[in-house]
Amino acid sequence: MMTEQTKKTRPGKVYLVGAGPGDPGLITLRGKYLLERAEVVVYDYLATPKLLKYVPKDAHLIYAGKKGGTKHTHTQEEINQMLVDWGRQGKMVVRLKGGDPFIFGRGGEEIEQLAAAGVAFEVVPGVTSATAAATYAGIPITHREYTASVAFLTGHEDPTKKDSNIDWPKLATGAGTLVIYMGIKNLPTIVHNLVSNGRDPQTPVAVVRWASTPEQHSVIGTLETIVEKVRVEGIKPPALIVVGEVVKLRDTIDWFEKRPLFGKKIMVTRTREQASELVAGLEEDGASCLEFSTIHLKPVDSYEILDGELERIDEYHWLLFTSINAVKYFFHRLHERGMDSRDLKGVSVAAVGRATGDLLLNYGIRVDLIPETFTAEGLSESLLDLGVEGRNILIPRALKAREILPETLRGAGAQAMVAPVYQNVPVQGDREKLRRILEEGEIDMITFTSSSTVTNFLALLDANDQEEMNMFLQGVKIAAIGPITGKTVTDNGLKIDVQPDEYTIEAMNQAIVEFYSRE
Repeated sequence: MMTEQTKKTRPGKVYLVGAGPGDPGLITLRGKYLLERAEVVVYDYLATPKLLKYVPKDAHLIYAGKKGGTKHTHTQEEINQMLVDWGRQGKMVVRLKGGDPFIFGRGGEEIEQLAAAGVAFEVVPGVTSATAAATYAGIPITHREYTASVAFLTGHEDPTKKDSNIDWPKLATGAGTLVIYMGIKNLPTIVHNLVSNGRDPQTPVAVVRWASTPEQHSVIGTLETIVEKVRVEGIKPPALIVVGEVVKLRDTIDWFEKRPLFGKKIMVTRTREQASELVAGLEEDGASCLEFSTIHLKPVDSYEILDGELERIDEYHWLLFTSINAVKYFFHRLHERGMDSRDLKGVSVAAVGRATGDLLLNYGIRVDLIPETFTAEGLSESLLDLGVEGRNILIPRALKAREILPETLRGAGAQAMVAPVYQNVPVQGDREKLRRILEEGEIDMITFTSSSTVTNFLALLDANDQEEMNMFLQGVKIAAIGPITGKTVTDNGLKIDVQPDEYTIEAMNQAIVEFYSRE
């Protein structure tokens, strides 16, 4: 095991890591491994911030982004010296660079400085933006029926150089496919150089902005028309240019931009701990998701009630779980008391839905009952069909919840005991940020997965009246996971656009896809 002392005395090392083109899923396993162990991360404008979730919380993060035409956060010389200084301090440094560090990424310059300073280094390749832009735009940069050659070049050479290193007379017709980095601002000059040196003006061209991300935007034309099309579409950096007959294949191969939710911006209001499943599903179908948690879960202040019931758990006939949160907090407390699933022997277990039942399997519990309708009402009806008179029933749940389940069971003669195991508390979110996002029309849909997410969202929005609330949500579609959540939405004067027949995250995701497919 590494001690604090060995950490301080070991030599530092700098890792140049290619972050890939934008999609965080395209980073290499080696790159992810290093991020998870980094002490210092120096990251670029083109390296997606989503990759920073892998970095230890106590790591030192330094933004060193550079945008064309704007003032740089740090000059290249400052970045070089920064890497040397951190390395000399014995730190494990990750220099996170968009695309591949050695393809127009100035990685070579940074390595030269580290080598001159005697600082150890390693380079981890990344998926370069050139291949990603073409692939995600549905363009194979080589194809045996079109071309067997490809050339990568920069459209933004060092402005201090007297002469260009690009041999336009040879390149214009010497490679079947040309992929040009950082060329948007110089697009008219690039087109002129290609055509004047023999490239057919009718050669197909694709310009791809923010390749592999939900913001990807592709413009197709020819050398004769592309400058005007890019101007009309308002394409700005970062974007790549693909020139060649292979661009014709986009009509057949385009896959990324044809996903059902591509271009849709969806706000997810679940807790941060639970948002991942819904976000992953939506993003897989092409959506751009904004996680804006409106609730936070934490243990109850006292487990006195649950502890007392666990002392006599063998007297219970049923144990009911109405959410996955109830499962997690119940078993956490059970384990804290030195107990485990074996102490539940003889007690029948019911779950409100399939996801809750699946989670119980992780704790070694196979449920005895899942209702056809995944609601408290559905669960109570299923139990009533079995007969509950004289039955002792324990319900671990949230501190504040609907009373329909225990009241229904008590009305049928059961002894139903509610044991709070967790509580929902509103997140102290950024009200002004939420209002700005909605005012600027950045959101196409908001998803609600519980009544709490609805009420807390509206409390955070803090509209003065119904008219102001409607103004903020104008044009925004609303998805509710089920009828209980949906009723909270409509009780607040809002309209539901999507509600699945089955009240699960998977069904909700599919219902959203079907909604936009119909549109």
